[in-house]
Amino acid sequence: MSNQLSAMLRAWRDGKQNTEWVLGTVYRTEGSAYRKAGAMMLINGQGQQFGLLSGGCLEADIIRNARRAMVTGKTVMLVYDGNDEDDLSFRLGVGCGGKVFIMLQPLDQKNDLGLSDLSKALTERQSGLYFQKIGDIAGYFKRADHTVQRSAHIENRSDGDWLVTPIVPEPHILIVGGGLDARPVVNIAHEMGWKTTLVDPRVANARPEHFPKADMILRKIDRSLAGHVAQHRVDAAILMSHSIGIDADALCALHNSRLRHLSMLGPRHRFADVLDRAGLSEHALSFPVASPAGIDIGGQLPESIALSMLSGIHAALYKYNVAPALAQAAE
Repeated sequence: MSNQLSAMLRAWRDGKQNTEWVLGTVYRTEGSAYRKAGAMMLINGQGQQFGLLSGGCLEADIIRNARRAMVTGKTVMLVYDGNDEDDLSFRLGVGCGGKVFIMLQPLDQKNDLGLSDLSKALTERQSGLYFQKIGDIAGYFKRADHTVQRSAHIENRSDGDWLVTPIVPEPHILIVGGGLDARPVVNIAHEMGWKTTLVDPRVANARPEHFPKADMILRKIDRSLAGHVAQHRVDAAILMSHSIGIDADALCALHNSRLRHLSMLGPRHRFADVLDRAGLSEHALSFPVASPAGIDIGGQLPESIALSMLSGIHAALYKYNVAPALAQAAE
């Protein structure tokens, strides 16, 4: 089970008729903490947990307190202080040294804290803001085209304090090329909870039996590909077909799309060849391109290259500065 919010909500949606549930949320932190404000976890009456609110060290105690929230029907407020010698987190040797504030809100058929709306939005790949009243059993979700602030924050209102958490669907990547080296890309992305679309017009490639974890497999590289990117809100693409012609066709189809990032496998001069075949300039592209693709982690085998490329995409989507691209010396 992925720790992505959409996967957690699927588990809750599938089992909410069969048992009790509690939503656990980190609403505030002080100092160093494994998870930050806005982190969520779902616990059911069978003691199952979906998601994490720490590195795994506090979850047993959180689940124990979740039972109290189920029995009383009231929100349970918890504080774990890694600097307090008498605190559970200190005695467990957590080591972060920070303070974590958590609330456990019971869910029922009449009040699901807006999780149904949130789950539906994520299924439709819609962003928005999730509001939870701190210390109370109240919450709702509001869709938005863009979430301006990526980090959660507390909003002071006349009726109390509310935690406001930006909600963004997990990344969706398009992989152009279904050869052997694309298999670990799809597998690792799936393990991360990301969605993947694989496209390759060659009959021998991108066979479903070799890519059981791909969400979608396409066979055409034409204008419909840009339509797919728009409809399914694809965030990033990797061109790794090992064919200049196929990569050029894909670049032609995608150059005006709303992709946020594109990675191209191979040395920098290959990117120039693909642009030339496509009849495009780099300035004509509506998105930034990483060529060579990925982060330089010194890998050579397909699994390492996949990790490098996905790390580069993760950094680009979440706006982190990273090391130079893979195979920089090959330019």
